Amino acid sequence: MPALFGTDGIRGQANRYPITPEIALKLGKTLGHVFQAAGHGSKRVLIGKDTRLSGYMLETALTSGLVAMGVDVLLVGPVPTPAVAHLTKSMGATAGIMLTASHNPFDDNGIKIFAGDGFKLSDDLETRIEQLILTDQMTSEHVRSDGIGKAFRIEDARGRYIEFAKSTIHNQRLDGLKIVLDCANGAAYHIAPLIFHELGASVTPIHVEPDGYNINNGCGALHPETAAKVVRETGADMGIALDGDADRVIFCDSQGQTVDGDRILAMCAIDRKSRGRLAGDTLVVTSMSNLGLHDAMAANGIRVEITDVGDRQVIERMRDGGYTLGGEKCGHLIFMDHATTGDGIISALQVLALMKRRGATVTELASCMQEYPQQITSLKVKEKKPLESLPGIQSELAAATLALQGCGRVVLRYSGTEPKIRILVEAREQAMVDLWITRFTRAITAELG
Repeated sequence: MPALFGTDGIRGQANRYPITPEIALKLGKTLGHVFQAAGHGSKRVLIGKDTRLSGYMLETALTSGLVAMGVDVLLVGPVPTPAVAHLTKSMGATAGIMLTASHNPFDDNGIKIFAGDGFKLSDDLETRIEQLILTDQMTSEHVRSDGIGKAFRIEDARGRYIEFAKSTIHNQRLDGLKIVLDCANGAAYHIAPLIFHELGASVTPIHVEPDGYNINNGCGALHPETAAKVVRETGADMGIALDGDADRVIFCDSQGQTVDGDRILAMCAIDRKSRGRLAGDTLVVTSMSNLGLHDAMAANGIRVEITDVGDRQVIERMRDGGYTLGGEKCGHLIFMDHATTGDGIISALQVLALMKRRGATVTELASCMQEYPQQITSLKVKEKKPLESLPGIQSELAAATLALQGCGRVVLRYSGTEPKIRILVEAREQAMVDLWITRFTRAITAELG
């Protein structure tokens, strides 16, 4: 069987390998075995989910596998991914599992696993779990009837996370701020509006009626224009668009203009450095961040460390260096002094608190950096061949590197979760961006289409 774990847990089409009840059952048994064998004192695993219909199927199968191995299961229902990470640690669970495919359509689902410290599992541990599942080594026959675990529905899980999220800005009042909040019909549909409302903001919630099918459908962080339209119609100060599991966020200003992760990171890094709260005076970003962000950081005496794409890569670098702020242009923002993973709600709270503290609009704060023209295009591919083996693409890369030297760049990378390749082109002039997007599209279509 093919490998299970990708760049962010296990993901695929629901009821198709590997997102099947059979694999979920085996995963539950394997997790029970691995964590007990490691000598963890707790025998509790917490399970949360987003609003996809297939979440019921996976939740039930995972629970069966875990309790069969003598592990108690704490079911918290629909909550954001970062809530699972936080609750796993705060409730002393051995591990936490989030059932979500994040920003993907409802037909997909996935399984993200957190260790007891709230961080995602290491590559080595994922490999070990995968090998045990694929070799079908797990059995629960040694667990007798009196040793089987139990499943508990945790009714106050949402309230626990709500209070934690508010505490990250010391329950600062947000009175006078008018926001549009797009919850993508996803995991934060109930929690997020309550948090901002309880802190005093005037909230217009949209896409808060999940039906199992409409998660991310024309809404949320992948479609910030939806929130932007409502911002303009209602005269709101800003829009906040979460994705399906609320681990990422994109903003828009009062005019409906998008404010992406790069600008949010820039404004927060500059503010934190000015207050002596930016560890190592360093910001961690991925190779996809705009060159304008690097210029702004240099102008403010802030170091930038660059990782490969993926919030997991950012978090690992932050942990290694002891840094507290990092993230991605797409809206995965990590405030490590508050959370162990990207958290769209906490990120939005940090921005709103900054606006109140400075008495400034998000437009004014975001003007701290000037973006280079940039375009990211995704193309479907039949096979993810090594790029270095494709002469046409290599020829274009060499030509682009020469043409854009010192004033732009090209980044090609395969998606970790879909059969797609991403093309990022950035240059000082839009005409150059358009030119190289066209040339790389042609080359990729010829060799991978």
